[in-house]
Amino acid sequence: MSVITIENLKKYYGKNRGIENITLSVEEGDIYGFIGPNGAGKSTTIRLLMNFIYPTSGSVKVFDKDVSPKGEIIRADIGYLPSEVYYYESVKVKDLLHYSAKLKGVKDLKWMNHLIELFELDINRKFGQLSYGNKKKVGIIQAMMHHPKLLVLDEPTNGLDPLVQKTLLEFLREENKNGTTIFFSSHTLSVVQKMCTKIGIIKEGKMLENGAYDGIKNKKLKKISIESDEIIPKGVFDSKAFENLIIDKQSASFYYNGDINDLFKRCENLPINDFNMHEPELEEVFMHFYEKGDVK
Repeated sequence: MSVITIENLKKYYGKNRGIENITLSVEEGDIYGFIGPNGAGKSTTIRLLMNFIYPTSGSVKVFDKDVSPKGEIIRADIGYLPSEVYYYESVKVKDLLHYSAKLKGVKDLKWMNHLIELFELDINRKFGQLSYGNKKKVGIIQAMMHHPKLLVLDEPTNGLDPLVQKTLLEFLREENKNGTTIFFSSHTLSVVQKMCTKIGIIKEGKMLENGAYDGIKNKKLKKISIESDEIIPKGVFDSKAFENLIIDKQSASFYYNGDINDLFKRCENLPINDFNMHEPELEEVFMHFYEKGDVK
């Protein structure tokens, strides 16, 4: 079942671009990583998904319902964490969480108390007295206290120390095993690589890539380095299949997206003493698409 369906979504602020023609889908049980640097359009897409702002054109459906007329109903089944967490500074954390529980209709507080203990949050302090990381913990607990079917998390690991990050990611994996679909934005590629079954790469408001993580990682793209006993002629690699080509006398390195047999034919007259080929890591794939700049 499709949990999130976004088609040709566009948002402009006057003449200024927010996002343009975003299309993606998230199926039940997915962990979807939405990646790109600050300003790429991640948060704008999430705000449209949550129906906090309205699109210039295009459509957003969650649980097969259009979010525009059904936003309030849909949000009851969503746990949302914004990139920056703001609450009343003078209110104690326990009062904030209890108030949030009432709004969400949570009557049994055992799960909320478990989350407080898991993330080691001091609930007797005022929100304004908390560090940035502890404020983020309040937002995490608020998002998860009602066992949502869908978690929408905007930069969830920002501001958390490594141990808390580890706790959060392990918790999210467990919740996903129990049936929760997860959509989160990030510019921390190592987190996305560890967690996600699907990824979308966004640049300047437009999608560069979208699909299964393994499919994107392995999309004919190989990282190759060659060492030769002789100087390598530049004409050996004069095809569009060779990208980011660097030749330094007797060595060459490049990304290759063509027929591997053609590569071997091109190299057959080279006295090669070392040949290394591997599938690139997510960070390498991300940088490849970003530097190349091709938009879907």
